[in-house]
Amino acid sequence: MTDELTPETPETDEQPIKQRKNGLYLGVSDELAANMKEGWADTELRDLEPIEQAPNAARRREALSRRFPGERLVIPAGNLKTRSNDTEYAFRASTEYVYLTGDQTDDSVLVLEPRGNGADGHDATIYRLPRSNRENGEFWLNGMGELWVGRRHSLAEAEALLGVPCRDVRELADQLREATGPVRVVRGHDAGIEAALTDKVTAERDEELRVYLSEARLVKDAFEVGELQKAVDSTVRGFEDVVKVLDKAEATSERYIEGTFFLRARVEGNDIGYGSICAAGPHATTLHWVRNDGPVRSGDLLLLDAGVETHTLYTADVTRTLPINGRYTDIQRKIYDAVYESQEAGIAAVKPGAAFRDFHDASQRVLAAKLVEWGLVEGPVERVLELGLQRRWTLHGTGHMLGLDVHDCAAARTDTYVDGTLEPGMVLTVEPGLYFQADDLTVPEEYRGIGVRIEDDILVTEDGNRNLSAALPRRSEDVEAWMSRLIGGEA
Repeated sequence: MTDELTPETPETDEQPIKQRKNGLYLGVSDELAANMKEGWADTELRDLEPIEQAPNAARRREALSRRFPGERLVIPAGNLKTRSNDTEYAFRASTEYVYLTGDQTDDSVLVLEPRGNGADGHDATIYRLPRSNRENGEFWLNGMGELWVGRRHSLAEAEALLGVPCRDVRELADQLREATGPVRVVRGHDAGIEAALTDKVTAERDEELRVYLSEARLVKDAFEVGELQKAVDSTVRGFEDVVKVLDKAEATSERYIEGTFFLRARVEGNDIGYGSICAAGPHATTLHWVRNDGPVRSGDLLLLDAGVETHTLYTADVTRTLPINGRYTDIQRKIYDAVYESQEAGIAAVKPGAAFRDFHDASQRVLAAKLVEWGLVEGPVERVLELGLQRRWTLHGTGHMLGLDVHDCAAARTDTYVDGTLEPGMVLTVEPGLYFQADDLTVPEEYRGIGVRIEDDILVTEDGNRNLSAALPRRSEDVEAWMSRLIGGEA
Protein backbone atom coordinates (compact mmCIF):
# COMPACT_ATOMS: atom_id res chain seq x y z
CA MET A 1 0.00 0.00 0.00
CA THR A 2 1.27 3.46 -0.88
CA ASP A 3 1.22 6.38 1.56
CA GLU A 4 0.55 10.05 0.99
CA LEU A 5 3.48 12.36 0.22
CA THR A 6 4.81 14.74 2.85
CA PRO A 7 7.14 17.67 2.12
CA GLU A 8 10.10 15.44 3.06
CA THR A 9 9.06 12.54 0.82
CA PRO A 10 10.78 12.31 -2.60
CA GLU A 11 8.54 13.09 -5.55
CA THR A 12 9.61 9.80 -7.13
CA ASP A 13 7.41 7.94 -4.61
CA GLU A 14 4.45 8.83 -6.86
CA GLN A 15 2.11 9.65 -3.98
CA PRO A 16 -0.77 12.13 -3.83
CA ILE A 17 0.38 15.51 -2.51
CA LYS A 18 -1.82 17.24 0.06
CA GLN A 19 0.43 19.89 1.67
CA ARG A 20 -0.03 23.44 0.36
CA LYS A 21 2.14 26.53 0.53
CA ASN A 22 0.89 29.89 -0.73
CA GLY A 23 -2.02 28.10 -2.41
CA LEU A 24 0.21 25.69 -4.34
CA TYR A 25 0.81 22.01 -3.71
CA LEU A 26 4.40 21.31 -2.68
CA GLY A 27 6.48 19.46 -5.23
CA VAL A 28 4.11 20.16 -8.15
CA SER A 29 5.46 22.17 -11.05
CA ASP A 30 3.20 24.37 -13.14
CA GLU A 31 3.96 22.17 -16.11
CA LEU A 32 2.91 18.99 -14.30
CA ALA A 33 -0.25 20.63 -12.97
CA ALA A 34 -1.19 21.79 -16.48
CA ASN A 35 -0.37 18.39 -17.95
CA MET A 36 -2.62 16.57 -15.46
CA LYS A 37 -5.63 18.65 -16.51
CA GLU A 38 -5.56 17.52 -20.11
CA GLY A 39 -5.97 14.41 -22.21
CA TRP A 40 -8.69 12.59 -20.31
CA ALA A 41 -11.50 10.76 -22.14
CA ASP A 42 -15.17 11.33 -21.42
CA THR A 43 -16.15 8.34 -19.26
CA GLU A 44 -19.68 9.40 -18.33
CA LEU A 45 -21.99 6.36 -18.30
CA ARG A 46 -25.25 6.94 -20.14
CA ASP A 47 -28.46 4.96 -20.59
CA LEU A 48 -28.12 3.38 -17.14
CA GLU A 49 -31.03 1.33 -15.83
CA PRO A 50 -32.25 1.61 -12.21
CA ILE A 51 -30.86 -0.98 -9.80
CA GLU A 52 -33.17 -3.90 -9.03
CA GLN A 53 -34.11 -2.72 -5.55
CA ALA A 54 -34.90 0.87 -6.59
CA PRO A 55 -38.71 0.35 -6.65
CA ASN A 56 -38.60 -1.40 -3.28
CA ALA A 57 -36.52 1.39 -1.77
CA ALA A 58 -39.00 3.96 -3.12
CA ARG A 59 -41.90 2.17 -1.41
CA ARG A 60 -39.96 2.11 1.85
CA ARG A 61 -39.31 5.85 1.62
CA GLU A 62 -43.02 6.45 0.99
CA ALA A 63 -43.92 4.49 4.13
CA LEU A 64 -41.32 6.44 6.11
CA SER A 65 -42.76 9.69 4.79
CA ARG A 66 -46.25 8.76 5.97
CA ARG A 67 -44.94 7.91 9.43
CA PHE A 68 -43.22 11.28 9.97
CA PRO A 69 -45.24 13.91 8.06
CA GLY A 70 -43.85 17.43 7.94
CA GLU A 71 -40.45 16.51 9.38
CA ARG A 72 -37.05 16.58 7.74
CA LEU A 73 -35.47 13.11 7.94
CA VAL A 74 -31.71 12.61 7.62
CA ILE A 75 -30.25 9.12 7.09
CA PRO A 76 -26.44 8.97 6.62
CA ALA A 77 -24.54 6.09 5.02
CA GLY A 78 -21.55 6.70 7.28
CA ASN A 79 -17.87 7.41 6.79
CA LEU A 80 -14.69 5.40 6.52
CA LYS A 81 -13.33 4.28 9.89
CA THR A 82 -9.64 4.27 10.70
CA ARG A 83 -8.12 0.86 11.30
CA SER A 84 -4.65 2.10 12.15
CA ASN A 85 -2.79 5.31 11.36
CA ASP A 86 -3.69 6.11 7.72
CA THR A 87 -5.48 2.86 6.78
CA GLU A 88 -9.21 2.31 6.95
CA TYR A 89 -11.54 -0.62 7.42
CA ALA A 90 -13.48 -1.73 4.37
CA PHE A 91 -16.57 0.46 4.22
CA ARG A 92 -20.01 -0.95 5.00
CA ALA A 93 -22.89 1.50 4.59
CA SER A 94 -25.40 1.84 7.41
CA THR A 95 -28.28 -0.60 7.28
CA GLU A 96 -30.87 2.17 7.40
CA TYR A 97 -29.34 3.99 4.43
CA VAL A 98 -29.05 0.82 2.34
CA TYR A 99 -32.64 -0.16 3.18
CA LEU A 100 -33.98 3.17 1.95
CA THR A 101 -31.76 3.67 -1.13
CA GLY A 102 -30.07 0.46 -2.26
CA ASP A 103 -26.85 2.50 -2.35
CA GLN A 104 -23.63 1.67 -0.49
CA THR A 105 -21.46 4.77 -1.05
CA ASP A 106 -19.48 6.21 1.86
CA ASP A 107 -20.10 9.80 2.98
CA SER A 108 -23.54 9.81 1.35
CA VAL A 109 -26.70 11.03 3.07
CA LEU A 110 -30.38 10.56 2.26
CA VAL A 111 -32.55 13.55 3.14
CA LEU A 112 -36.34 13.49 3.03
CA GLU A 113 -37.49 17.09 2.84
CA PRO A 114 -41.17 17.78 3.68
CA ARG A 115 -43.04 19.42 0.84
CA GLY A 116 -44.22 22.94 1.57
CA ASN A 117 -47.41 24.85 0.82
CA GLY A 118 -49.60 22.26 2.48
CA ALA A 119 -48.56 19.44 0.16
CA ASP A 120 -48.29 15.97 1.66
CA GLY A 121 -45.21 13.80 1.61
CA HIS A 122 -41.50 14.37 1.19
CA ASP A 123 -39.02 14.98 -1.59
CA ALA A 124 -36.03 12.66 -1.35
CA THR A 125 -32.49 13.74 -2.22
CA ILE A 126 -29.28 11.77 -1.94
CA TYR A 127 -26.24 13.85 -1.13
CA ARG A 128 -22.96 12.24 -2.20
CA LEU A 129 -19.54 13.07 -3.55
CA PRO A 130 -19.48 13.89 -7.27
CA ARG A 131 -16.70 12.85 -9.63
CA SER A 132 -13.28 14.26 -8.74
CA ASN A 133 -12.51 17.67 -10.23
CA ARG A 134 -9.63 17.48 -12.70
CA GLU A 135 -9.33 21.23 -13.18
CA ASN A 136 -8.31 21.99 -9.59
CA GLY A 137 -6.21 18.83 -9.18
CA GLU A 138 -8.55 17.13 -6.73
CA PHE A 139 -8.53 14.06 -8.99
CA TRP A 140 -4.88 13.27 -8.29
CA LEU A 141 -3.67 15.58 -5.50
CA ASN A 142 -6.28 14.64 -2.91
CA GLY A 143 -5.85 11.36 -1.07
CA MET A 144 -9.54 10.59 -1.70
CA GLY A 145 -9.28 11.57 -5.36
CA GLU A 146 -10.40 9.02 -7.91
CA LEU A 147 -6.87 8.37 -9.15
CA TRP A 148 -6.15 6.88 -5.73
CA VAL A 149 -9.39 5.27 -4.60
CA GLY A 150 -11.10 4.53 -7.93
CA ARG A 151 -13.85 5.97 -10.06
CA ARG A 152 -17.16 6.82 -8.45
CA HIS A 153 -20.48 7.51 -10.13
CA SER A 154 -21.27 11.03 -11.23
CA LEU A 155 -24.34 12.62 -9.71
CA ALA A 156 -26.24 12.07 -12.95
CA GLU A 157 -25.24 8.40 -13.04
CA ALA A 158 -26.28 7.94 -9.42
CA GLU A 159 -29.65 9.55 -10.14
CA ALA A 160 -30.27 7.12 -12.98
CA LEU A 161 -29.28 4.10 -10.89
CA LEU A 162 -31.08 5.00 -7.68
CA GLY A 163 -34.08 6.89 -9.03
CA VAL A 164 -33.47 9.77 -6.62
CA PRO A 165 -32.15 13.30 -7.31
CA CYS A 166 -28.49 13.60 -6.23
CA ARG A 167 -26.54 16.63 -5.08
CA ASP A 168 -23.04 17.37 -3.80
CA VAL A 169 -22.79 16.23 -0.16
CA ARG A 170 -20.29 18.99 0.58
CA GLU A 171 -23.20 21.45 0.48
CA LEU A 172 -25.31 19.57 3.00
CA ALA A 173 -23.89 20.52 6.39
CA ASP A 174 -24.42 24.25 5.79
CA GLN A 175 -27.94 23.59 4.53
CA LEU A 176 -28.79 21.62 7.64
CA ARG A 177 -27.42 24.32 9.94
CA GLU A 178 -29.69 26.88 8.27
CA ALA A 179 -32.75 24.62 8.08
CA THR A 180 -35.86 25.32 10.12
CA GLY A 181 -38.61 23.03 11.30
CA PRO A 182 -38.51 19.60 12.98
CA VAL A 183 -35.62 17.32 12.07
CA ARG A 184 -34.70 13.72 12.88
CA VAL A 185 -31.40 11.98 12.13
CA VAL A 186 -30.23 8.37 12.38
CA ARG A 187 -27.33 8.68 14.79
CA GLY A 188 -24.04 6.88 15.05
CA HIS A 189 -22.91 6.97 11.42
CA ASP A 190 -21.76 10.50 10.50
CA ALA A 191 -20.41 12.79 13.21
CA GLY A 192 -20.21 15.78 10.86
CA ILE A 193 -23.87 15.59 9.93
CA GLU A 194 -24.87 15.15 13.56
CA ALA A 195 -22.77 18.17 14.54
CA ALA A 196 -24.61 20.30 11.97
CA LEU A 197 -27.90 19.31 13.63
CA THR A 198 -26.83 19.61 17.27
CA ASP A 199 -29.31 22.32 18.23
CA LYS A 200 -32.16 20.92 16.09
CA VAL A 201 -32.56 17.30 17.23
CA THR A 202 -33.17 15.34 20.42
CA ALA A 203 -32.05 11.84 21.30
CA GLU A 204 -35.61 10.73 22.04
CA ARG A 205 -37.01 11.86 18.69
CA ASP A 206 -34.07 10.41 16.79
CA GLU A 207 -34.52 7.09 18.55
CA GLU A 208 -38.12 6.96 17.34
CA LEU A 209 -36.81 7.17 13.76
CA ARG A 210 -34.29 4.38 14.36
CA VAL A 211 -36.92 2.17 15.98
CA TYR A 212 -39.35 2.70 13.12
CA LEU A 213 -36.73 1.73 10.53
CA SER A 214 -35.85 -1.36 12.55
CA GLU A 215 -39.47 -2.49 12.81
CA ALA A 216 -40.11 -1.79 9.13
CA ARG A 217 -37.57 -4.53 8.33
CA LEU A 218 -39.39 -7.22 10.31
CA VAL A 219 -41.33 -8.36 7.23
CA LYS A 220 -39.23 -8.90 4.11
CA ASP A 221 -40.44 -8.22 0.58
CA ALA A 222 -39.89 -10.61 -2.32
CA PHE A 223 -36.61 -8.96 -3.30
CA GLU A 224 -35.23 -9.34 0.21
CA VAL A 225 -36.27 -12.99 0.44
CA GLY A 226 -34.55 -13.63 -2.87
CA GLU A 227 -31.35 -11.99 -1.65
CA LEU A 228 -31.42 -14.01 1.56
CA GLN A 229 -31.81 -17.19 -0.47
CA LYS A 230 -28.79 -16.18 -2.55
CA ALA A 231 -26.82 -15.62 0.65
CA VAL A 232 -27.82 -19.02 1.99
CA ASP A 233 -27.03 -20.80 -1.29
CA SER A 234 -23.52 -19.33 -1.32
CA THR A 235 -23.15 -20.26 2.35
CA VAL A 236 -24.05 -23.87 1.56
CA ARG A 237 -21.26 -23.93 -1.02
CA GLY A 238 -18.91 -22.39 1.53
CA PHE A 239 -19.66 -25.22 3.98
CA GLU A 240 -18.96 -27.74 1.24
CA ASP A 241 -15.64 -26.00 0.55
CA VAL A 242 -14.68 -26.39 4.22
CA VAL A 243 -15.48 -30.10 4.37
CA LYS A 244 -13.27 -30.71 1.34
CA VAL A 245 -10.21 -29.17 3.04
CA LEU A 246 -10.53 -30.49 6.58
CA ASP A 247 -7.33 -32.45 6.10
CA LYS A 248 -5.48 -29.19 5.38
CA ALA A 249 -7.10 -27.59 8.43
CA GLU A 250 -5.81 -30.49 10.56
CA ALA A 251 -2.34 -29.75 9.27
CA THR A 252 -2.65 -26.04 10.13
CA SER A 253 -5.42 -24.60 12.32
CA GLU A 254 -8.96 -23.25 12.46
CA ARG A 255 -7.72 -20.35 10.35
CA TYR A 256 -7.62 -22.58 7.29
CA ILE A 257 -11.35 -23.12 7.76
CA GLU A 258 -11.94 -19.40 8.24
CA GLY A 259 -9.95 -18.54 5.12
CA THR A 260 -11.64 -21.20 3.03
CA PHE A 261 -15.12 -19.92 3.83
CA PHE A 262 -14.02 -16.31 3.39
CA LEU A 263 -12.86 -17.05 -0.15
CA ARG A 264 -16.37 -18.24 -1.09
CA ALA A 265 -17.90 -15.15 0.53
CA ARG A 266 -15.67 -12.76 -1.39
CA VAL A 267 -15.98 -14.56 -4.72
CA GLU A 268 -19.78 -14.88 -4.69
CA GLY A 269 -20.79 -12.04 -2.38
CA ASN A 270 -19.63 -8.84 -0.77
CA ASP A 271 -18.08 -10.32 2.36
CA ILE A 272 -18.89 -12.49 5.33
CA GLY A 273 -21.96 -11.20 7.15
CA TYR A 274 -20.24 -11.48 10.56
CA GLY A 275 -17.06 -12.92 12.01
CA SER A 276 -17.01 -16.62 11.20
CA ILE A 277 -16.97 -19.00 14.18
CA CYS A 278 -14.68 -21.91 13.25
CA ALA A 279 -14.59 -23.65 16.61
CA ALA A 280 -12.92 -27.06 16.82
CA GLY A 281 -12.89 -29.30 19.86
CA PRO A 282 -13.59 -27.52 23.18
CA HIS A 283 -13.65 -24.13 21.45
CA ALA A 284 -17.16 -25.09 20.32
CA THR A 285 -18.36 -24.41 23.86
CA THR A 286 -17.42 -20.72 23.50
CA LEU A 287 -20.42 -19.06 21.84
CA HIS A 288 -18.54 -16.37 19.96
CA TRP A 289 -15.21 -18.06 19.27
CA VAL A 290 -13.84 -15.86 16.49
CA ARG A 291 -10.11 -16.11 17.24
CA ASN A 292 -10.05 -19.21 15.04
CA ASP A 293 -6.43 -19.98 15.93
CA GLY A 294 -6.78 -23.39 17.56
CA PRO A 295 -5.92 -26.89 16.40
CA VAL A 296 -8.23 -29.04 14.29
CA ARG A 297 -8.03 -32.67 15.42
CA SER A 298 -9.50 -35.87 14.05
CA GLY A 299 -12.08 -37.24 16.47
CA ASP A 300 -13.20 -33.77 17.62
CA LEU A 301 -16.21 -31.79 16.44
CA LEU A 302 -16.09 -28.60 14.36
CA LEU A 303 -18.79 -26.04 15.10
CA LEU A 304 -18.91 -23.83 12.00
CA ASP A 305 -21.18 -20.76 12.28
CA ALA A 306 -20.80 -18.63 9.15
CA GLY A 307 -22.75 -16.67 6.57
CA VAL A 308 -22.12 -15.08 3.18
CA GLU A 309 -23.23 -11.47 2.74
CA THR A 310 -24.57 -10.73 -0.75
CA HIS A 311 -23.54 -7.75 -2.86
CA THR A 312 -26.75 -6.07 -1.64
CA LEU A 313 -25.65 -6.73 2.00
CA TYR A 314 -28.21 -9.38 3.00
CA THR A 315 -26.59 -12.09 5.09
CA ALA A 316 -27.11 -15.76 5.81
CA ASP A 317 -26.48 -17.21 9.28
CA VAL A 318 -26.02 -20.98 9.33
CA THR A 319 -24.39 -23.38 11.78
CA ARG A 320 -23.43 -27.02 11.48
CA THR A 321 -21.49 -29.13 13.96
CA LEU A 322 -19.42 -31.60 11.99
CA PRO A 323 -17.26 -34.59 12.96
CA ILE A 324 -13.81 -33.66 11.71
CA ASN A 325 -13.03 -37.23 10.68
CA GLY A 326 -16.49 -37.71 9.15
CA ARG A 327 -17.99 -39.92 11.88
CA TYR A 328 -19.63 -38.96 15.18
CA THR A 329 -18.59 -40.87 18.29
CA ASP A 330 -21.40 -42.36 20.36
CA ILE A 331 -21.41 -39.51 22.87
CA GLN A 332 -21.11 -36.87 20.15
CA ARG A 333 -24.05 -38.43 18.32
CA LYS A 334 -26.11 -38.58 21.50
CA ILE A 335 -25.67 -34.86 22.13
CA TYR A 336 -26.00 -33.92 18.45
CA ASP A 337 -29.22 -35.88 18.02
CA ALA A 338 -30.71 -34.18 21.08
CA VAL A 339 -29.97 -30.76 19.58
CA TYR A 340 -31.40 -31.91 16.23
CA GLU A 341 -34.62 -33.06 17.92
CA SER A 342 -34.79 -29.72 19.71
CA GLN A 343 -34.34 -27.82 16.45
CA GLU A 344 -37.02 -29.90 14.74
CA ALA A 345 -39.47 -28.91 17.49
CA GLY A 346 -38.47 -25.26 17.13
CA ILE A 347 -38.84 -25.19 13.35
CA ALA A 348 -42.26 -26.84 13.59
CA ALA A 349 -43.40 -23.97 15.85
CA VAL A 350 -42.54 -21.32 13.22
CA LYS A 351 -45.79 -20.37 11.46
CA PRO A 352 -47.95 -17.29 10.90
CA GLY A 353 -49.93 -16.31 13.96
CA ALA A 354 -47.56 -18.02 16.38
CA ALA A 355 -45.87 -16.01 19.08
CA PHE A 356 -42.23 -15.22 18.34
CA ARG A 357 -41.23 -16.94 21.58
CA ASP A 358 -42.98 -20.21 20.68
CA PHE A 359 -40.10 -21.75 18.75
CA HIS A 360 -37.68 -20.95 21.57
CA ASP A 361 -39.98 -22.51 24.16
CA ALA A 362 -40.49 -25.63 22.05
CA SER A 363 -36.75 -26.12 21.57
CA GLN A 364 -35.92 -25.49 25.21
CA ARG A 365 -38.54 -28.00 26.37
CA VAL A 366 -36.87 -30.77 24.36
CA LEU A 367 -33.42 -29.92 25.68
CA ALA A 368 -34.65 -29.70 29.26
CA ALA A 369 -36.23 -33.14 28.90
CA LYS A 370 -32.94 -34.55 27.60
CA LEU A 371 -30.99 -33.09 30.50
CA VAL A 372 -33.46 -34.66 32.94
CA GLU A 373 -33.28 -37.98 31.10
CA TRP A 374 -29.48 -37.96 31.26
CA GLY A 375 -29.54 -37.22 34.99
CA LEU A 376 -27.77 -33.88 34.67
CA VAL A 377 -30.58 -31.95 36.35
CA GLU A 378 -33.44 -32.95 38.61
CA GLY A 379 -36.92 -32.94 37.01
CA PRO A 380 -39.68 -32.67 36.31
CA VAL A 381 -39.23 -30.72 33.07
CA GLU A 382 -41.67 -27.99 34.15
CA ARG A 383 -39.55 -27.33 37.23
CA VAL A 384 -36.38 -27.13 35.12
CA LEU A 385 -37.97 -24.64 32.72
CA GLU A 386 -39.53 -22.55 35.46
CA LEU A 387 -36.17 -22.17 37.23
CA GLY A 388 -34.22 -21.91 33.98
CA LEU A 389 -31.84 -24.66 35.11
CA GLN A 390 -31.25 -25.86 31.54
CA ARG A 391 -29.56 -22.57 30.70
CA ARG A 392 -26.29 -23.71 32.28
CA TRP A 393 -25.89 -25.81 29.12
CA THR A 394 -28.21 -24.17 26.55
CA LEU A 395 -26.89 -20.64 27.25
CA HIS A 396 -28.65 -18.55 24.60
CA GLY A 397 -31.93 -17.75 22.92
CA THR A 398 -32.98 -20.05 20.11
CA GLY A 399 -33.07 -17.53 17.29
CA HIS A 400 -33.36 -14.00 15.95
CA MET A 401 -34.51 -12.04 12.93
CA LEU A 402 -32.25 -12.05 9.88
CA GLY A 403 -31.79 -9.59 7.02
CA LEU A 404 -29.44 -6.71 6.27
CA ASP A 405 -28.00 -7.30 9.74
CA VAL A 406 -27.26 -10.75 11.06
CA HIS A 407 -29.20 -9.76 14.18
CA ASP A 408 -31.73 -7.76 12.20
CA CYS A 409 -34.35 -5.37 13.60
CA ALA A 410 -32.41 -5.09 16.86
CA ALA A 411 -33.86 -1.68 17.74
CA ALA A 412 -37.47 -2.85 17.42
CA ARG A 413 -39.67 -2.56 20.48
CA THR A 414 -40.10 -5.68 22.59
CA ASP A 415 -43.84 -5.84 21.97
CA THR A 416 -43.39 -5.87 18.19
CA TYR A 417 -40.46 -8.29 18.10
CA VAL A 418 -39.73 -10.62 21.05
CA ASP A 419 -43.31 -10.41 22.34
CA GLY A 420 -44.74 -10.09 18.84
CA THR A 421 -46.47 -12.45 16.44
CA LEU A 422 -44.92 -14.12 13.41
CA GLU A 423 -46.12 -12.97 9.99
CA PRO A 424 -45.49 -14.24 6.45
CA GLY A 425 -42.30 -12.68 5.11
CA MET A 426 -40.39 -12.74 8.39
CA VAL A 427 -37.05 -14.55 8.25
CA LEU A 428 -35.48 -15.85 11.43
CA THR A 429 -32.93 -18.34 12.66
CA VAL A 430 -33.67 -21.45 14.71
CA GLU A 431 -30.45 -22.42 16.47
CA PRO A 432 -30.61 -24.45 19.69
CA GLY A 433 -27.41 -25.74 21.22
CA LEU A 434 -25.88 -27.69 24.08
CA TYR A 435 -22.49 -26.68 25.49
CA PHE A 436 -20.59 -28.68 28.07
CA GLN A 437 -17.59 -26.68 29.19
CA ALA A 438 -14.27 -28.49 29.50
CA ASP A 439 -14.09 -27.65 33.21
CA ASP A 440 -17.73 -28.40 34.11
CA LEU A 441 -17.54 -30.90 36.96
CA THR A 442 -21.35 -31.24 37.14
CA VAL A 443 -21.42 -33.44 34.02
CA PRO A 444 -19.73 -36.77 33.25
CA GLU A 445 -16.19 -36.44 31.91
CA GLU A 446 -17.19 -37.77 28.49
CA TYR A 447 -19.50 -34.77 27.97
CA ARG A 448 -16.86 -32.16 28.78
CA GLY A 449 -15.53 -30.07 25.92
CA ILE A 450 -18.41 -30.93 23.56
CA GLY A 451 -20.42 -28.09 22.03
CA VAL A 452 -23.17 -28.60 19.45
CA ARG A 453 -25.31 -26.03 17.65
CA ILE A 454 -27.49 -26.48 14.57
CA GLU A 455 -28.82 -23.34 12.92
CA ASP A 456 -31.02 -22.76 9.89
CA ASP A 457 -32.63 -19.72 8.28
CA ILE A 458 -36.41 -20.03 8.25
CA LEU A 459 -38.90 -18.02 6.16
CA VAL A 460 -42.41 -17.67 7.57
CA THR A 461 -44.84 -18.51 4.76
CA GLU A 462 -48.61 -18.19 4.42
CA ASP A 463 -49.13 -21.79 5.51
CA GLY A 464 -46.13 -22.51 7.72
CA ASN A 465 -42.43 -22.08 6.98
CA ARG A 466 -39.67 -22.81 4.50
CA ASN A 467 -36.13 -23.72 5.47
CA LEU A 468 -33.93 -21.58 3.23
CA SER A 469 -30.86 -23.61 4.23
CA ALA A 470 -32.42 -27.06 3.80
CA ALA A 471 -29.75 -27.97 1.22
CA LEU A 472 -27.32 -28.54 4.10
CA PRO A 473 -27.97 -31.91 5.81
CA ARG A 474 -28.95 -31.82 9.48
CA ARG A 475 -29.62 -35.38 10.68
CA SER A 476 -26.44 -36.99 11.99
CA GLU A 477 -26.50 -39.88 9.51
CA ASP A 478 -27.16 -37.48 6.63
CA VAL A 479 -24.28 -35.26 7.72
CA GLU A 480 -21.94 -38.25 7.72
CA ALA A 481 -23.08 -39.39 4.26
CA TRP A 482 -22.73 -35.84 2.88
CA MET A 483 -19.23 -35.48 4.29
CA SER A 484 -18.25 -38.88 2.91
CA ARG A 485 -19.32 -37.87 -0.59
CA LEU A 486 -17.45 -34.56 -0.41
CA ILE A 487 -14.27 -35.98 1.07
CA GLY A 488 -14.41 -38.88 -1.36
CA GLY A 489 -14.66 -36.51 -4.28
CA GLU A 490 -18.13 -37.64 -5.42
CA ALA A 491 -19.79 -34.25 -4.91
